[in-house]
Amino acid sequence: MKYDVKDCKLLQKRELAKDIFDFVVEAPDFAAAAQAGQFAHIYVPGKTLRRPISICGVDRAAGTLRFVFQIRGEGTRILAGLEEGATLDILAPLGHGFVLGDCSRKAVFVGGGIGVPPLLEASKAFGKNATAVLGFRNRDAVILEEDFRANGCEVRIATDDGSMGHHGLVTDCLKDLDFDVLFACGPTPMLKAVSAVAKERGVECQISLEERMACGIGACLGCACKLLADGREYLGHVCKDGPVFPYQNVVLD
Repeated sequence: MKYDVKDCKLLQKRELAKDIFDFVVEAPDFAAAAQAGQFAHIYVPGKTLRRPISICGVDRAAGTLRFVFQIRGEGTRILAGLEEGATLDILAPLGHGFVLGDCSRKAVFVGGGIGVPPLLEASKAFGKNATAVLGFRNRDAVILEEDFRANGCEVRIATDDGSMGHHGLVTDCLKDLDFDVLFACGPTPMLKAVSAVAKERGVECQISLEERMACGIGACLGCACKLLADGREYLGHVCKDGPVFPYQNVVLD
């Protein structure tokens, strides 16, 4: 895993939904190296620990990275308060991303809440061969729907309260779909359900885990997770070994 630290200019800032922000930063070296599913560690002024933010988009031609994140505490609130033109101290690209393989296959991207942004860049490679199934609490929380459509994907929305799209679980939207590979990111119950579908269908499935990552490079145990290898359980790191794993290699408690 090769990574670096650089100062990056915040070129664009938008609020996509309540407390969910969209940053585009100038980072040509990172954009050249980044892979879909990786993340960055961003320094927060006044805080000791950096904040891990998934890479939502990569524009190699423009030399930019896109981050979509939710305010979940004081650190991300400080980040959200930065204005365009500010300089961000970024450690990136980190972790192992999605292994896309043959992009002529039929792919489904299943995201829940703030687990949706890490899937966007990967969906770009599949284009019209992909369906994005995105779950949110309600209509007001829906993000990136048009971005997935711009990538060529069919988009299906599920909401907990039925205010938009399917009223229920994202996995309900998989029943009538034919696909060869699943990519998923979101809360653990959703990942369990998606993994069960993959096992039943006998298809490849890669899941991206959401964990607090203190160091981002595997030096601490802040993001320890239970993994499987050759039928034996061991402790790994989401930041170093993941955040993306084949579903069969993860013990989802």
